[in-house]
Amino acid sequence: MTYLRYALDIETPAPDEQTFIDGIIQGMTQQSQVVEKRQHHAVRASHAKSSACVVGELDIPEGLPPELAQGLFARPGTHKVAVRFAQGPGETLGDRVSTHRGMSIKVFGVPGEKLPGHDVDTQDFVLATGTTFPSGTAAGFLRDGTVIGKATGLPEGVKSAVAATARNLNRMLHAFGTESAMADFLGHPYSHPLADSYYSQAPMRFGDYVAKLGAVPASQAQRDLAEWRLDPHGDEDGFRHAAAAFFRNHEVVFEIKAQLWADAERQPIEDASVDWPVAISPYRTVATLRLPRQDAYSPERVRYFDEVMTFRPAHSLSEHRPLGSVMRARLQVYRALSDFRHRANGVTAENTATPDSIPA
Repeated sequence: MTYLRYALDIETPAPDEQTFIDGIIQGMTQQSQVVEKRQHHAVRASHAKSSACVVGELDIPEGLPPELAQGLFARPGTHKVAVRFAQGPGETLGDRVSTHRGMSIKVFGVPGEKLPGHDVDTQDFVLATGTTFPSGTAAGFLRDGTVIGKATGLPEGVKSAVAATARNLNRMLHAFGTESAMADFLGHPYSHPLADSYYSQAPMRFGDYVAKLGAVPASQAQRDLAEWRLDPHGDEDGFRHAAAAFFRNHEVVFEIKAQLWADAERQPIEDASVDWPVAISPYRTVATLRLPRQDAYSPERVRYFDEVMTFRPAHSLSEHRPLGSVMRARLQVYRALSDFRHRANGVTAENTATPDSIPA
């Protein structure tokens, strides 16, 4: 297999892209203001409701082939990590509004050249369910975000009905062997958060190469959760309770996988809505994420993860620079929305440098 190399000119920003990014920031800030006024507290503009806040280790093995031994993964060893699992909406809703999920990973003890503005030895990976992002570009992100944003002020029952409709469509599409990123975004199954796989959805630099990343459940106990489904009428915080209960009794393991860029036409850099076919380039394991048994929702740790800590694509090695229109938008949007949230709550944001800062 021949993989394509990273070069500065593989990105082709649209001339008016910054206008769209400015629009995304304005629109999502307005949505956050609506939520802050209703909840009397500012929360993340996406993935607001955490389901588990945990610590563990990332093991990078020896003997990776040269094309996989890149960036963070070039050096075998073990790194401490902090991981936050969360539901998709940018507000605190009952779990019957089951949309996409997020998994944010902060890797500690990562030396090397960083992106501008990132001044500590960490690497963040911000992942979500679904191999693609429904809005392929910043322009699409603004368009779709505007539509979704108009629903922010609607009653929760309406949002639940929309999620149910999308979930039924998602189920029907799967029955016919196809899928819709938007249907899954709005109506993810009532599956267990620790049985889901999570993806970068858009590409990033991978040292000398380019890749998308994935995190796939790797323990038998997690695989046994494949048929688990939440009863949304029985527990409005059921995903959180299920995740915390699992962490009390089991180690959680994910394989971190990279899908390398091999075909510029069928694996576009700029359009994150296009799935990269695994027939061209499969996901290959580059590390193992191990999260031991622990209290996954201790009050002090949750407060730190949810209120103080920041996870951003911009917290990155230069060798893992996010690529493409959606990622370039995220580099600016995450910071702007985090600044609003922390300012509104009177909290100082922290680009956490070591795991010692994390409460037990």
